[in-house]
Amino acid sequence: MIDQARMSPGAKALTAFALALGTFMQVLDSSIANVSIPTISGDLGVSADQGTWVITSFAVSNGASVPLTGWLMQRYGVVRTFVFSMLLFTIASFLCGAAWSLPSLVFFRVLQGGVSGPMIPGSQALLLSLFPPEKKGTALAIWSMTTLVAPICGPILGGYISDNYNWPWIFYINLPVCLFACFVCWQSLHRRETPTRKLPIDRIGLALLFLWVGTLQVMLDKGKDLDWFASNTIVVLTVIAVVSLAAWIIWELGEKHPIVDLSLFKSRNFTLGTLALCFGYAVFFGNVVLLPLWLQTQVGYTATWAGLVSAPSGAVAVIVTVFVGRFLQRVDARWFATLAFVAFGASYFMRAGYTADASFWNFVMPLLMFGVGMGSFFISLVSITLADLPPERMPAGTGMSNFLRITAGSFATSLTTTLWDRREALHQSRLAEHSSQLDIGLQDSMTQLGHLGLDTAQSAGALTRGLVNQAYLLASIDYFWLSAWISLALVGLVWLTRKPAAGGSVVAAAD
Repeated sequence: MIDQARMSPGAKALTAFALALGTFMQVLDSSIANVSIPTISGDLGVSADQGTWVITSFAVSNGASVPLTGWLMQRYGVVRTFVFSMLLFTIASFLCGAAWSLPSLVFFRVLQGGVSGPMIPGSQALLLSLFPPEKKGTALAIWSMTTLVAPICGPILGGYISDNYNWPWIFYINLPVCLFACFVCWQSLHRRETPTRKLPIDRIGLALLFLWVGTLQVMLDKGKDLDWFASNTIVVLTVIAVVSLAAWIIWELGEKHPIVDLSLFKSRNFTLGTLALCFGYAVFFGNVVLLPLWLQTQVGYTATWAGLVSAPSGAVAVIVTVFVGRFLQRVDARWFATLAFVAFGASYFMRAGYTADASFWNFVMPLLMFGVGMGSFFISLVSITLADLPPERMPAGTGMSNFLRITAGSFATSLTTTLWDRREALHQSRLAEHSSQLDIGLQDSMTQLGHLGLDTAQSAGALTRGLVNQAYLLASIDYFWLSAWISLALVGLVWLTRKPAAGGSVVAAAD
């Protein structure tokens, strides 16, 4: 696709760096807002639970736009699609920073996620084309590192900005970086555009896709606030989601040029591998959202320190990825997938041992094991998923698996916060049942607080706050236990797949 001989080593290195930045910034924006949710929510006058829409809106929109990427690249060319996508992402980032309310911020995040769909596959395709076949491993290493480094930097950078500057700067920092990457990529590659051809677009399939994904996400997000199916709004959203999903499946099965190729599920490895990938990622993403939210709202951590808790896991993930990538061609990918789920399960079990007086390092240690799972999870599961697909169906397979994975992650965010709040309410009511003004322990606590200068109302408020903190701790522990058992159960699903030949497709694994 690209005439490599005509590019100097310096130009090639600069172009590769700019392309990697495209991946980095897109992945960064999927995680940078996680630790900033309490700050954003407080500034916009909404609850932290409502603030999670900032995360889910981006994820849903991005996931739904991924299936459209292949059509865009064939219609307009890979270079043009990638650069234009990154330029629109830059504009959307500015609008996110300028948002004046939660609805406006969510709208701009939907826009940001939608236009960024081609950024990751586009940067990967162009990066691979820069290098000759014998150096594809180098290209994939560069590309893979950005996908792991960005989640490390996201919480740290988001936390630092939230604590020391205004939260809009978590979006404004995209502007100079993306504009630089756009300029370099266009200057280096626009004369080397890929061939284009006119293709029909499945407009009805795309519209139905956005309809069922969007309505289902809104239903999950608003369900807890509207008392679920006691609300007519939730019932209507559920009916629309189910009907549009059924209509979408029927339409796609009969469409000559479907936006999503559902015949991929005839492959045993693709079906089972995608199930394991989606459930594993849903649990993974739910925990990524829950931990910093809990640390900031209940444990008293600043956004910066909540981000630093997760940082070591990313460093471990980078090291493990290098190891897995080196041995994947010689070792059955199912063993690496097993390692990932066992490591995830061990990390969640360790988290289930958190106590009210847990230190910073008590929070960090389980995340080191979490990093082991991160480093082997994506590359092994995608290798298994795509193992049975012929080369010409690989793009469709990667698009479908990425769409379902991202969608599963966004749904998990809503379900996680709902479960967390419901378990907290349950534990709070049970703890309150064992509290009474006649309880000697309670009276002693009130007396001690009185000696510290608190009056009766202040003492009662402090004890109530402690009870709420304890209830959220127990709710978090419940979620960690559930996550651990789901992770271990997925090991069995992995071994129902066929052994990938020669460890699966390394190129595909990078997707």
